[in-house]
Amino acid sequence: MCGIVGYVGNKKAVDILLEGLTSLEYRGYDSSGVALNIDNKVQLFKAAGKLQNLKDIVNKNYSEISKSTIGIGHIRWATHGAPTVENAHPHSCNCGRVAVVHNGIIENYKELREKLEKNGCTFRSQTDTETVAHLVASKFAQTQDLTEAVRLATKEIEGAYALCVIHQDVKNTIVATRRNAPLLVGIGEKEYYVASDVPAIIQYTKQAFYLDDNQIVTLTPDSMKLIDIENNSISPKIETLPWEPVALSKMGYKHFMLKEIHEQPDVVRNVLSGKLRAIDENITLNEVTLDKDKIKNLNRIQIVACGTSLHAAMVGKYIIEDFCGIAVDVEPSSEYIYRKTITDKNTLVIGVSQSGETADTITAVRQAKSKGSHILIITNRPDSTMAREADSLVPVNAGIEVSVAATKSYMAQLISFYLIAIYIAEIKESIDKKELSDLKHELIVLPQKIEKILAHKEDIQKCSKAFSSSKDFIFIARGINFPTALEGALKLKEISYINATGYTAGELKHGPIAMLDETMPVLSILMSGKVYDKILSNSEEAKARNARMIALTDSVDEKLNELFDNIIRIPEISEILSPALAIVPLQLIAYYIAEFLGKDVDQPRNLAKSVTVE
Repeated sequence: MCGIVGYVGNKKAVDILLEGLTSLEYRGYDSSGVALNIDNKVQLFKAAGKLQNLKDIVNKNYSEISKSTIGIGHIRWATHGAPTVENAHPHSCNCGRVAVVHNGIIENYKELREKLEKNGCTFRSQTDTETVAHLVASKFAQTQDLTEAVRLATKEIEGAYALCVIHQDVKNTIVATRRNAPLLVGIGEKEYYVASDVPAIIQYTKQAFYLDDNQIVTLTPDSMKLIDIENNSISPKIETLPWEPVALSKMGYKHFMLKEIHEQPDVVRNVLSGKLRAIDENITLNEVTLDKDKIKNLNRIQIVACGTSLHAAMVGKYIIEDFCGIAVDVEPSSEYIYRKTITDKNTLVIGVSQSGETADTITAVRQAKSKGSHILIITNRPDSTMAREADSLVPVNAGIEVSVAATKSYMAQLISFYLIAIYIAEIKESIDKKELSDLKHELIVLPQKIEKILAHKEDIQKCSKAFSSSKDFIFIARGINFPTALEGALKLKEISYINATGYTAGELKHGPIAMLDETMPVLSILMSGKVYDKILSNSEEAKARNARMIALTDSVDEKLNELFDNIIRIPEISEILSPALAIVPLQLIAYYIAEFLGKDVDQPRNLAKSVTVE
């Protein structure tokens, strides 16, 4: 999850490092630090807490610090060791000549640490990363070659890592490497950049290449050398990065989350563009390579995902089973990878990840791929590790999502599942053509309905303010909107820290109803359709226990006025497509409650945007 940035060239390194770390704050904000070579000496500057604390330290010493034209920086999401200054990166060896920043987990760090301590190394932190600094220093003492020292060190390291290393005796040189953690190199004019993700370097260059596992790059202002772990030379695959720096602007919104919620109508249009051209034409998915025979022979689909992507996958299960008549299993990637992988060539495995770098999901799709399954990846990052593992790809085209709480990427994933389900159904001829035409029409006009919600948020704001003092919150739904209840609860938990839980409405009376009293809000997702009356009945059961009732509905049923304390009405929509509309008010409720409570909406505590460790 941590963020890494490095620079070597002729500019003030500290300015580039701090700008890069600012762009990577979504990856963690427990602590931060930079290492710079100043007057032929590696110096570390570190701070616990938000990045601003590091900036304050740098500003006090800026005239001296700004002399350096080489450095590495890090923003931390804590895994090993508390978020303290001692545990903040960069880490150094006993002599202080080596500095290392790291994203990932060194699984055998305890064994390495024990061996290094026996050889005289003294540790200052509780992190796994410090072992790398000592290990590289010991290898450098043997070889007097920084690249070779890193290469030999990584042969002893087990686990996941992206590493950047500098040494004060090796002038103007950064050595970087990776295994199961993302890292890219940006190319400038007599300068190079290293980063965990594109936002850190996009304002400086669009020419870059991604390191593959076990590749090692050595960078100076005048040279770039790429090798593998066996010391074989490799030619980098340089590409043009697709993003514009303006994507990192709030564009007048108070928070990135609110901006990204408001971007969802255009996100839907972008996902549909080129794929759904007209209601009488078949869906086009150019990067899906499943042929008709393979689709017709599919007997099972497995979907693996984590967090918000898992909730999108649960909606996907409902849609695919309904449209295509194929059994679909949905499982958290973190559970899938620790049991026997039962899949084969007639199973389609779909991996879902906003970043395409979710460690558990990467492992899951690799396990399934080894069994012969076709791998389809739904991701917002077609340049990611998961995309490179894919046999088929559905890029969701949501644009960069800065806020840690996912909103527009969830919407894009939902729409992608509708397209996949229709695509398969058209090939299998498993759904009525009139029904397909109606669904396609609804997808086309969906952005307009989302815009109506976003243009009339007054009832949502009033409801949010009325319930902002709640300590607990329950969301209930049935059928295709049960995942919507889970996602609504997750958004509220993530950014307001209220104990929110989603339940299938029918399960309320099988235990959770014991929690209901006059202090407990219950939000019922009451979309018109076959389960409407059942959810209404479950809502009446909750009301009978004095719960404070909220309805989210597309119904104009006047009976709701007596049952519910607050009603949030949204445009009418078919039940099968309703999750894509119902989620928008729930995102806004979470946002406004967090805002009323004064929470840090874009950077909620303990969370990071891209979970790159298991």
